[in-house]
Amino acid sequence: MAWAAWILDGVVVVLLVGLALRLLHTRDLFEAIVLFVAYGLTLALGWVRVGAADLALAEAALGAGVTGALFLNAWRRLSDRVEEDAGA
Repeated sequence: MAWAAWILDGVVVVLLVGLALRLLHTRDLFEAIVLFVAYGLTLALGWVRVGAADLALAEAALGAGVTGALFLNAWRRLSDRVEEDAGA
């Protein structure tokens, strides 16, 4: 059964690297926010895999949850302001 744990760890690492690379190369702001939240949740899974449940909880709550919500709120306000300026 140890091989299954190694495969899961490998999948988490590959997913983290893939999300990070995609996040660095995206031009769309909304896509970047969604990728950031996905990266935070995947990183929380990584922390669970190494046995650091406290860090996993903090990463999921703060890194993905609160920060993602703040980014989405800022994106919405920025989109509203850009539409306002374009209409005037």
